[in-house]
Amino acid sequence: MKRAAIETTLAAVFFCCLGLAALAGPAAADALWDPLVNRLAGDGFERRKVAYLFSSPDLEFQPEIMARKMNVLLNTRLSAREPGPQSAPQVMDRYLNPLLIAGAYAFYREHRADLTLIHEQFGVPGEVLTALMLIESRLGMTVGDYNGFTILASMALAGNFELIRDRIERRDVPRETMDWLVRRTREKGDWAYEELKALIRYAQANGQDPLTIRSSVYGAIGLCQFMPTSAEHYGRDGSGDGRVDLFETRDALFSMANFVAEHGWKDSMTEEQKLKVIYRYNHSESYAMTVLAVADRIAKTRELFGG
Repeated sequence: MKRAAIETTLAAVFFCCLGLAALAGPAAADALWDPLVNRLAGDGFERRKVAYLFSSPDLEFQPEIMARKMNVLLNTRLSAREPGPQSAPQVMDRYLNPLLIAGAYAFYREHRADLTLIHEQFGVPGEVLTALMLIESRLGMTVGDYNGFTILASMALAGNFELIRDRIERRDVPRETMDWLVRRTREKGDWAYEELKALIRYAQANGQDPLTIRSSVYGAIGLCQFMPTSAEHYGRDGSGDGRVDLFETRDALFSMANFVAEHGWKDSMTEEQKLKVIYRYNHSESYAMTVLAVADRIAKTRELFGG
């Protein structure tokens, strides 16, 4: 009897400790996010709701996201200072693959009624919007496998360079460049924080759980791959249901057209002027050149087959 009593007591102690450990785990994780919770509450978000979001067991701090970004920026900065010719921007030929162009033309045909209406309303051709959709999300088929909230929250928290210092790959960084890297990390953290706020507002406006929104590796969302602040500013309800759902084709197309139009697109522009407008969508000259090249291929296919 005594042995049984002892075993019962030990089992009770074990499960009690297990329960305490389970409670301690999330509590410790929550404390990590306290700076963001406090910051969001200070900016007017309801603390109780914010704390609930950051208490999710699925939310995990991922410093490698910011580290990856800063390693890319650092390598770009250091390589730009090295002697030697710099590569000129050029069209990304992989997007001119005949199969991709055929798929893009099929998308254009399927949505030509909406694209015609959009051209009349915003002045942006359907070929350009289709080209953007092809490059951004393979015509809506790849919208990202990442969790937007986790991505942006991790980057916002990692604005504190000390959280990623040991993940910086280069060890030959001059003091001046290191100071620049610390500053750029803080700036990127502030950028991510603003995007995180916009993501929460976007989700609230659509009646969504912000923890469930898929994104790209750096937090872009939807078929058009807008950052959340762009979703807020340029998003348009193309379907007429009172919501701006960038994972819905019509809303995405109307939103993309609004973005391009607000950045000055006119059909009468020169090629150089059009490149400058598309550049604003993704700050890459090669990207802008590719969008216009794909749009041109779609237009020529339309002229060949009609529709």
